[in-house]
Amino acid sequence: MPASIQEVDHLLGAAFTRDMSTRLSCPSCGSAHVAQMLGDNGGISYVCTACGHSWS
Repeated sequence: MPASIQEVDHLLGAAFTRDMSTRLSCPSCGSAHVAQMLGDNGGISYVCTACGHSWS
């Protein structure tokens, strides 16, 4: 358990940075509006909600 408010802020900042660095962008239009979908055979696919491009 964190011992201080500063430690909590540090942990939250690290989680936010990690989340931002793992965000996907559409290879077609570059938009960050990407949804993850479960594929037919259990694989993972992605679709851009801005332009409709899909990929896996």
